[in-house]
Amino acid sequence: MPLPKMPTKPADTVSLQDSRTTRPAGEAAPIKKPAAKSAAAVAQKKTAAAPIPQKKTVAAPVPEKSAIPASATPLFTPEKPRPSKKKLVDTRFQSPVSRAASHSGSSKLFVLDTNVLMHDPTALFRFEEHDIFLPMITLEEMDDHKRGMSDVSRNVRQVTRTLDMLVAGLEGGIIERGIPLAKLGNKEAKGCLYFQTKLQAIAAPQGLPAGKADNQILGVVQTLVAEQPGRAIVLVSKDINMRIKAQALGLAAEDYFNDQVLEDTDLLYSGILQLPDNFWDKHSKNMESWQDPGHTGMTFYRVTGPVVPTMLINQFVYLESANGAAPFYAQVKEVNGKTAVLRTLRDFSHTKNSVWGATARNREQNFALNILMDPECDFVTLLGQAGTGKTLLALASGLAQVLETKRYNEIIITRVTIPVGEDIGYLPGTEEEKMSPWMGALDDNLEVLNKSDGEGGEWGRAATSDLVRSRIKIKSLNFMRGRTFVDKFLIIDEAQNLTPKQLKTLVTRAGPGTKIVCLGNLAQIDTPYLTEGSSGLTYVVDRFKGWEHSAHVTLARGERSRLADYASDIL
Repeated sequence: MPLPKMPTKPADTVSLQDSRTTRPAGEAAPIKKPAAKSAAAVAQKKTAAAPIPQKKTVAAPVPEKSAIPASATPLFTPEKPRPSKKKLVDTRFQSPVSRAASHSGSSKLFVLDTNVLMHDPTALFRFEEHDIFLPMITLEEMDDHKRGMSDVSRNVRQVTRTLDMLVAGLEGGIIERGIPLAKLGNKEAKGCLYFQTKLQAIAAPQGLPAGKADNQILGVVQTLVAEQPGRAIVLVSKDINMRIKAQALGLAAEDYFNDQVLEDTDLLYSGILQLPDNFWDKHSKNMESWQDPGHTGMTFYRVTGPVVPTMLINQFVYLESANGAAPFYAQVKEVNGKTAVLRTLRDFSHTKNSVWGATARNREQNFALNILMDPECDFVTLLGQAGTGKTLLALASGLAQVLETKRYNEIIITRVTIPVGEDIGYLPGTEEEKMSPWMGALDDNLEVLNKSDGEGGEWGRAATSDLVRSRIKIKSLNFMRGRTFVDKFLIIDEAQNLTPKQLKTLVTRAGPGTKIVCLGNLAQIDTPYLTEGSSGLTYVVDRFKGWEHSAHVTLARGERSRLADYASDIL
C-alpha cells in the first residue's frame, strides 16, 4: 500500500523553531505568544477536525538512575522531533510510548537490534517518516556474521553495502546530524539514519553483565532516553527476551512487524467463496450461459450482481442448498465491475475422472484437482493441515500429466531441510541420496498411488514403480540459483519454512511450459524467526491472488485417517 507523502526539510536544515511550529504552505504566521501556546495553537489549527491533547511532546519513561552523568557528551547531535503527517496507524501491537507518539503525530527514534537487520536487510527503509539509530555494537555484531554462505551472512553483507552507499561522499559532521534515508532513492523512507558517533563508555543497566551485546544495546537506549526526554525512543528487536528485559527497565520495545504480510492469518486468502442462498435471485437477471466445445461438459455463466465485486479471478465459488437441490460449483474466470464469468468444474470425485487412480474425497480436494490439471494455471498454492492430501494430489496430477498426457517432461520435487528434532549430521552420497531421507512423504504417497493400480499384478506394479521413479527428480534448494526449468512439474513441499526471498528464488526458476506447485501447513513452521505472518508461503498466496494464471485452495478436511484427524483437533 503506498505510503502518504510528508513534506519535510532535510535533517541538516530543520531548525528548532521549524520543528516546533511547522505550518502548511501559505498559512500566516501566528501572533507571538509563549512557546507552549503557540505550539498548541498551530496544532489546533492543523487538526481542527480532530483536536489532540494540549501536549508539546510525548514523554518517554526515564529510569530513576541514569547510567550516564549529566556532563557526558551526547551519543549524537539530536534533531528535535518532527511532526509527522497524521494517518491511520494500527497501534494494537505497539508499545505505550510508540502508541502515544502515533496518536499525537510526532516522529519516533527507533533503535534497531542486530537481529532485525539479519532478518530483513531492507529494514532501514521500512520505518516511513521515523528516524533510525544504530548502536556501534550492532555494527560489531554484523561484522562477526558477515562471513559464510547462509542467508544470515548474505543479509548482513547486503546491509553492509547499503550502509556504505549511505555514508559515501559525506563531509565531516553530517553523520552526526543524520543521513537522509531517501538518499538512495527509497522515497517512502522520510526519516534519517543516526550512528553512535561518541564512543564513551556506555554502562550496562544495573544488575546486568556489561560484556553482553544485548545489555550494551539496552545501555544505549537508556542513554538516549536520558538525553532526549521529549522524544519517543523505541527499541526494535526480534529477540523476545531482550524486549522483556527492556520493558522491565522501563524502556519501550517492540517486535519487527514490517516483514509480515498479515497480522492475522485467519484473514489469509482461502481461494474459496461461499455464495449466499439468494444468489440466483439477485444475479439471474440478464444472465447468459453457453458451453465451450474445448471443455467437455463445462458450462459458462455470465452473471451480474452485488456479490461479483468481492470475487477474484480463479477463485472457486459454491452454493449448497439445504433443501436437497443439486449443489453448484464453479470457478471465476473473468471479473469486470459487477459482471463475472463463472465456469463449472470437472467432477474429480467420480472414478471415471480419477487422476492416476486418485479421486477427490471432499469439495476442497475437487477444487485442488481442477487447478492442478488446468494447463492455463502456472502457479498453484495448496494450504492445509496434516492429512488433507496436499502431497498426494500434487503427485498424482503430476504423474498423470507427465506419463499420460505428456504435458510435462518430468517431476521435480524439492523442500527445505529443516529438522524437527536434533540434526543427525551430514548425509553420505549424491545430491539425490542426501535428499532421500527428507523425502519420506514422497515414498509414502508413491506407495499409495502404486497400490491403486490393480492391473498387472506384482510384476506390473514393480515395473510401474520403476517407470514412475525414473521421471521424478529430487533436487536440493542449495543448487537452484541460476537454473531454468522448461516443461517441468515443480513441487515445493513444506514451503511454509521458506522465507519470501527463498521462495522468490524458486518461483523465478520457471521457464516456458513449467508449472509450480507450493504445498505447506502454516501451523508447522520450523525455521527460526519465521512466523505465520512472515512466511514465504503466506507472502506468495497474498501476492498472487487474482492473477489469471495462478490459483490457491485451502484444504480444510483431513482424509488421512480418523486417528490423524482426531489428533489434529485435540493436540
